[in-house]
Amino acid sequence: MTGTSNAKGSALREKKIVVRAIGDSFRKLHPRTMVKNPVMFVVEVGAVITTIQLLWNAAHHVVSVGFGFGLQITLWLWFTVLFANFAEAMAEGRGKAQAETLRKARAETEAHRVKDDGSIEQVPGSTLRAGDVVIVTAGEFIPGDGEVIEGIASVDESAITGESAPVIRESGGDRSAVTGGTRVISDEIRIRITANPGETFLDRMIRLVEGASRQKTPNEIALNILLAGLTIIFLLAVATLQPFAIYSHASQNIFVLVALLVCLIPTTIGGLLSAIGIAGMDRLIQRNVIAMSGRAVEASGDVDILLLDKTGTITLGNRAATQFIAAPGVNERELADAAQLSSLADETAEGRSIVVLAKEKYGLRGRDLSAHETNFIPFSAHTRMSGVDLDGRQIRKGAPDAIARYATEHGNLIPAEVQKQIEGIASSGGTPLLVTENRRILGVIALTDIVKGGMRERFDHLRAMGIKTVMITGDNPLTAAAIARQAGVDDFLAQARPEDKMALIRREQANGRLVAMTGDGTNDAPALAQADVGVAMNTGTQAAKEAGNMVDLDSNPTKLIEIVEIGKQLLITRGALTTFSVANDVAKYFAIIPAMFAGVFPQLGILNIMHLRTPQSAILSAVIFNALIIVALIPLALRGVRYRPVGAAALLRRNLLIYGMGGIIAPFIGIKLLDVLIRVLHWA
Repeated sequence: MTGTSNAKGSALREKKIVVRAIGDSFRKLHPRTMVKNPVMFVVEVGAVITTIQLLWNAAHHVVSVGFGFGLQITLWLWFTVLFANFAEAMAEGRGKAQAETLRKARAETEAHRVKDDGSIEQVPGSTLRAGDVVIVTAGEFIPGDGEVIEGIASVDESAITGESAPVIRESGGDRSAVTGGTRVISDEIRIRITANPGETFLDRMIRLVEGASRQKTPNEIALNILLAGLTIIFLLAVATLQPFAIYSHASQNIFVLVALLVCLIPTTIGGLLSAIGIAGMDRLIQRNVIAMSGRAVEASGDVDILLLDKTGTITLGNRAATQFIAAPGVNERELADAAQLSSLADETAEGRSIVVLAKEKYGLRGRDLSAHETNFIPFSAHTRMSGVDLDGRQIRKGAPDAIARYATEHGNLIPAEVQKQIEGIASSGGTPLLVTENRRILGVIALTDIVKGGMRERFDHLRAMGIKTVMITGDNPLTAAAIARQAGVDDFLAQARPEDKMALIRREQANGRLVAMTGDGTNDAPALAQADVGVAMNTGTQAAKEAGNMVDLDSNPTKLIEIVEIGKQLLITRGALTTFSVANDVAKYFAIIPAMFAGVFPQLGILNIMHLRTPQSAILSAVIFNALIIVALIPLALRGVRYRPVGAAALLRRNLLIYGMGGIIAPFIGIKLLDVLIRVLHWA
């Protein structure tokens, strides 16, 4: 029953899209809109000219050309323009339907805003500004985009992602970003608003899926220039044809000349080009990926290398402390005490897990430090360690190489036994953290990373597509190597700082490669901005989502497989239909040219290989076919040519064989059938 209801709902939505597209087809006839598509603008100008000529002939009773023939040519020219507009409107209509769904998630909400004096006031969500702090409890909607600054909660993001499973949002780390319109289903969180009204992620999504901010890509612009060039060439050819025709006593009327021009210029690809680009972005939206530009979708089709942040992207992101290993001469409880003290102000999942492990193993509980002289040292991407200064004790924990440098400044080396433990933890895929007190090494904390399921298979798929995968992590080389082996990536970059990621991307780009980057943390933002395709995880920070040119609402790092396939599909579809369009024009040439001059030059009758009955029938058949082929190819333009991982040479052969030969054969068959139909119906 549910399946039947879904099918009916889908059919109803499609019907609404078609009805809206029909109306939009007429609205797009405005010259300001049409001039953006030079090929179809020429067709519209031709339709206007034949319409004026038809009305002038009727008013002055000119019978040099049959009124019925001229009327049919004029109508089919207008149909050609409308069908091209319809293709674009259909592609845009799907985006508008998605935008309507998103608008339902942007319902007006009440917010509990925290005032400067700490009191709470209830205000409309639309009045919130960046910097405001709000409290959201279970059952309430999050009133705007923001960052969780206190607490942890389960959040229902189905209105945005379509996934029913709730996600965890918490302060600190890379899972602190929340989106307006989503609903808290457990606990309570305090949020700092990061976007003003009209600037939220949801607002940007709506504008993007509606196509309002869509810009033409470089390849699309280049193809438009090529089509405009071909149009100018054929326009000049047709314009200069009439003097020769007059000289040879085979002058043509305006209807025939315009019909010749429209059939020779690349109207098929000209009418479908915009629809192909818009449909590419729409296919990404259907897979829960928001592309900030058509350029990003197009670039994804040529990606050579994929960089992936490890934590939260390849691994689940919640590394947990599993063991305290004390240095020689140090009691394990002493190590656990120091580790817990250094983690009390650490709001990351790893920091909390250290506090919990010390509590579970040794009964060490959080202490009241208000009576002590305390200075917490926050984690820094540059120092790669954190800690606390407490009553003369300088406790630090962090990456082994960072702590080693810190300790050796006062002559304290890492004991050989501790070094072996570090290497053992790292080689098994864990992450070791060193703990030091007053620069004396106390021991190691073992953190365990969990690789997300199905990673190896997905990376094998990327490899088959010719894409190299590189894992980027701040961990030491041994840990990185173990996780890389477990996940199945091709290479890794260990102990990476934000500037190291940037340098790697720039180096690959300098070698002529197109680089894709996926990440979710604030430290990934520079690399996401530098990459040709930057895919930010929706579970990540606001900074990451702002820096990337795509946002994966499902937060699946291997979604790039589908993104690349869609990008390649867009490029292949455009190439295939361009090949078909050019070949199409060759066949129509054999229909119209003999019809125009065979009466004066009987020798040209040999070119009438379709054996079309009369010149008027031949010309009308070609014009009708020219219009109908656009309609016939709309489903392919919207769906896209199926992508198969084959080489460029094989792809070119396939294009020429299927779309090149098809573009030549289809008009011969179609025009001949239309000629027969026209003869039966006595249209010409």
